[in-house]
Amino acid sequence: MSSGSEYVIAVLPGDGIGKEVMASCLKVLEKIQERISGFSLCFNHFKAGAEFYLLSGVDITDEDLRKVGEADAILLGAMGLQNVRFPNGTEITPHLRIRTELGLFAGMRPVKAYPNTLQPLSDSRSGKIDFVVLRESTEGLFAERENGVILDDREARDTLVITRKTSERLFDFAFLLARRRMVKGGKGLVTCVDKSNVLRSMVFFRKIFEERARLYPDIQSGYNYVDAQALDLIRRPWDFDVLVMENMFADILSDLGGGLVGGMGMAPCAEIGLEHALFQPAHGSAPDIMGKDQANPTAMFLSAAMMLDWLGQRHRNSSLLKAGNLLESAVEEGFRSRRIHPKEFGGRHGCSKHTQILKEIIDEVKTD
Repeated sequence: MSSGSEYVIAVLPGDGIGKEVMASCLKVLEKIQERISGFSLCFNHFKAGAEFYLLSGVDITDEDLRKVGEADAILLGAMGLQNVRFPNGTEITPHLRIRTELGLFAGMRPVKAYPNTLQPLSDSRSGKIDFVVLRESTEGLFAERENGVILDDREARDTLVITRKTSERLFDFAFLLARRRMVKGGKGLVTCVDKSNVLRSMVFFRKIFEERARLYPDIQSGYNYVDAQALDLIRRPWDFDVLVMENMFADILSDLGGGLVGGMGMAPCAEIGLEHALFQPAHGSAPDIMGKDQANPTAMFLSAAMMLDWLGQRHRNSSLLKAGNLLESAVEEGFRSRRIHPKEFGGRHGCSKHTQILKEIIDEVKTD
C-alpha cells in the first residue's frame, strides 16, 4: 500500500501484445514522473494469464492474487489466448476473477474521438463523440459464468444476476461521474440501457435506476433499450454522455464504441470498486501481431492516465491529478499534430516508435 507519496502498482502484462503495450506504458509513466514531482510509482510485476497457465496449471497463484489486492492500483496489459482454455471450454481470464474478488463493480469504458484518427462515421459531428459506457462488471450474465450448465447435451443455461446493493452503487457512480464530466464540458446526462420491455431482471434494474436518479436532480436521466441504443450509437453517438448498463450489454456496446473512434487500440478501461481499481486497455491479446511491433499502445496509455486520475482523487494528491491530465493531453496533442500515426490506422508507427514520440511530446506539453 501507499507510503506517503509512493504508490504501489501491481503490474500484470499478461499475454500476446499485452507485454508490449505494458512495456511501453511503464516507459511513459517513468517519463511522466520526470515531469511531475510530488509522487512516485513502485511497480510490482506478477505473472498471470494463458501463457502462465500453460507453464504452471493455474492462471494466477493465490499468493500473487493476494498481493495484487494489496497494491494501490492494478495495471493490466491483455490476457487470454483463444486456443488456451480451461477444461470447461472457457478462455483463461484471471482478470474476471480479480474483478469479482476485489468488487470492481464499475467498468468505465470511455469512447472519445481524438483528432486525425480513423472515424468510420461520415457525419461531421463524429469528431464530437465523447461518452462513457459504464459496465456493471461483477454481476449480470457474467455472474454465474463458472456455474452455467449443459443438460445432457440438449440444453444450456446461464443465470443473469441483478442485485439491489450493487446496482445502487453502480448508479450512484454513474451520476457522480456525469457530474464530474460536466467540469470538462460533459452533458450531465445518464442513460440507463436495459431490456426492461422483455426481461424481469431489467425491470428491476430500471426501477433501481429511477430511485437513484431522484437523488441527483442536477443530472438528467434517460432510458434506452439495448437494441435501440446500438442503433443510436451509429445514428447519433455524439448525443450521449454516460451510458450505464448490465455486464453483457456493456461488453458488446463498449466494443461498438471502440469501433466508432478508430478501433480497440483507442479503447481504455478502468474497473473500479470501493477500495480497489484495475486499469487496462479493452483490446485483447492479439497473438497474430505479437512481436511484430504493430500494436497501438494508445488505449494502454489512456488507461494509465485514468489510473493516475483515480489515485489522485482517492489520495487527494494534486500531483497525480496533474500527471493524469498531462498524459491524456500528450496523447491528444500527438494525434492533433499528426506526429503519432499508429499502424492500426494504416500509419507508419509501431508500438516502439509511438512510445518514443509520446515521450518527446510529454516533455513539450505545458502543465498548469
